[in-house]
Amino acid sequence: MKKTTLKIENFAQIKKAEIEFGDLTVLVGAQGTGKSLVLQWLKTALDGKQIVTQLRDAGQQANGQELIDLIFGQGMGAAWTTKSKVTIDGKSVSLNAIGLRGRQAGQVFFIPAHRATLLSDGWAAPFQRLAPDVPVAARIFSQTLFDQFSSKGGNDLFPVPKLLKEEYRKLIDDAVFHGGTVNLEQQGASTKRLRLTHGSSKLPFMTWTAGQREFTPLLLGLYNLLPRTNQRKRPEVNWVIIEEPEMGLHPRAINVFMLLVLDLLWRGYKVVLSTHSPDVLTAVWMLERMKENSAKSSDVCKAFGAAPSLAKVTSAALSKDYRVHVLAFDANGRTVTSKDISGLDPSSENEEEANWGGLTKFSSNYGDVLRKIVNKNSRTTSLKKSGK
Repeated sequence: MKKTTLKIENFAQIKKAEIEFGDLTVLVGAQGTGKSLVLQWLKTALDGKQIVTQLRDAGQQANGQELIDLIFGQGMGAAWTTKSKVTIDGKSVSLNAIGLRGRQAGQVFFIPAHRATLLSDGWAAPFQRLAPDVPVAARIFSQTLFDQFSSKGGNDLFPVPKLLKEEYRKLIDDAVFHGGTVNLEQQGASTKRLRLTHGSSKLPFMTWTAGQREFTPLLLGLYNLLPRTNQRKRPEVNWVIIEEPEMGLHPRAINVFMLLVLDLLWRGYKVVLSTHSPDVLTAVWMLERMKENSAKSSDVCKAFGAAPSLAKVTSAALSKDYRVHVLAFDANGRTVTSKDISGLDPSSENEEEANWGGLTKFSSNYGDVLRKIVNKNSRTTSLKKSGK
């Protein structure tokens, strides 16, 4: 199958980024290298019509650089210059034609970073209530949560027996909520707020642990991708973008999240992640090595601590295409280019691939320094004992 390729040139700090997407694509790189910009451009290139429609419905109409401000946040208009260029599969993404791209429903479901801030008072704001300095992807996601909270359905958000498989619910509970239940509690005649209930305690959102606050909107976003019908996926959605899924999470919870990613892949979604977590890349590295060594679905289940009943999901994981790209500053420290490091080979001559885009660089350096100290100390001790 033909892979989707996004190219960005001379936009903000990005000098040149060329990203070829697989079934699961992971972007890594230091802060400020433009991972969010790449993901937002992918959303814009595929869902321009949805973005422009929502902006117009909110009374915000703009073209050209003003539209860049609205998409990426106020102040970003200056990032687009006469040298800027964006293409997807070789076709130019023209600023003046963004509103004609894709379908109004949108085929990309985007879960942004800092999602917990959208729920700071235990409720999600609609699109038009968020200021223009909030990137449009975050505003669309907040509208999705607002619609969920405002629906006439039940107020129970976790666990929901008919929405997630029991195997996932148990793993999520053990890793994140520890017997607690998440629901919307009525506050007055017309107001609801998120509550985490443990026995007789009903905890407001800002008293939850950081991991619980970050994981809850992530989980609620994933609910939108799990149809209650016999269909595996929502037919109009093809892509899922999740920024920094590891925020606030213990490695145990990251493991559960990666298992949920495998479920999305089994359903037929293309998933794109940005991350600063070596645990995410370790999972990708392991799956690639399993593919090379003819592993079975039962091996994947064991690795993720998953029940054998998830064999269809883990079997599908062994047939998927995994891609990893790093965004890194050039020698001048001001402009960014991308590199494909999908091999994740620790012995690679490519330093970016060997240290997984910098995610293992410091731990490796710590180990190298400590090993030299231990070896030196051992030699000194041996010489003293021998009297030399």
